[in-house]
Amino acid sequence: MDIKTLKSFIAVAKHKSFSQAARELHTVQPAISRHISALETELGVNLFKRNSRDVAITEAGEQLLKDAIDILALTEQAKTQVKLAQNGQLGTLNIAYLSSACLSFMAELVRDYKSHFPHVHVTLFEMTATEQIEAFKNDRIDIAFSRPLPISIMDEFVHHSIYIDTLVAIVNQDHEFVGQKRVNLLELKREPFIIFNREEALGLFDETIMLCKQAGFSPNIVSQPRNMQTLVTEVAAGLGVAIAPYCVRKLYSDGCHFIMLENITTEIPVHIQYKKSNCSATVNAFANIVLNAKQEIQHNMLN
Repeated sequence: MDIKTLKSFIAVAKHKSFSQAARELHTVQPAISRHISALETELGVNLFKRNSRDVAITEAGEQLLKDAIDILALTEQAKTQVKLAQNGQLGTLNIAYLSSACLSFMAELVRDYKSHFPHVHVTLFEMTATEQIEAFKNDRIDIAFSRPLPISIMDEFVHHSIYIDTLVAIVNQDHEFVGQKRVNLLELKREPFIIFNREEALGLFDETIMLCKQAGFSPNIVSQPRNMQTLVTEVAAGLGVAIAPYCVRKLYSDGCHFIMLENITTEIPVHIQYKKSNCSATVNAFANIVLNAKQEIQHNMLN
């Protein structure tokens, strides 16, 4: 039983005529007769009652007709969906992101993507950099917004820089330095420090400690939150000062004041990255939308 045979069968059932079925399918009547005969032999039933004047469909033929119509419809649907999938217009897309670095533009990117690819199911995952690496290992995410990957696995990924952030000091709105536009890190040496948890952002933690040591002191660390929103909230509550990427101002930061650091040139890149082995059209399409929005993202995040 193949598609061509089923088309012949449906045409005969529709017209109740072998000759008219042949005309519809742009073939000859003997070919239609062979198809029907082969189908009846394969199934072991009579599909039509024939005489010199009429062709009537049998009960077995009626049942096959229902199924044959469904099979052809599914075949056409499969053809359409294969083409959609090839063009990245069908499937799933799992996106991980750092909330502090991406919260202000993520919704717009996904909205733009969905306007072009409405049939792709998109799921967002707020994850730390460490969580993203683990999720990539287990194939739970397709693409991620994060800090640069560890050198040990970087070659396994395609990555693009989206914008480069800088480190700032964050103090409570009642802090004595609120009126300053810039502060020297050494001026904060007597302050209690709130630093993002090392397990969640190894590079950021180590960079902060190194900068403090270069300034001539070891920070008095009083808290290591695993969430940037918690870090900002603790500063707002007056529990200490923090050194963090400037992007965290996009979180709920009422009660905080952000001050540029003198003589600190540390760059904090934000990348999109996905496995080289994952060359799906959905991933490539989303990556292109992000890259097209790169200039606007940079303007919004750095101003």
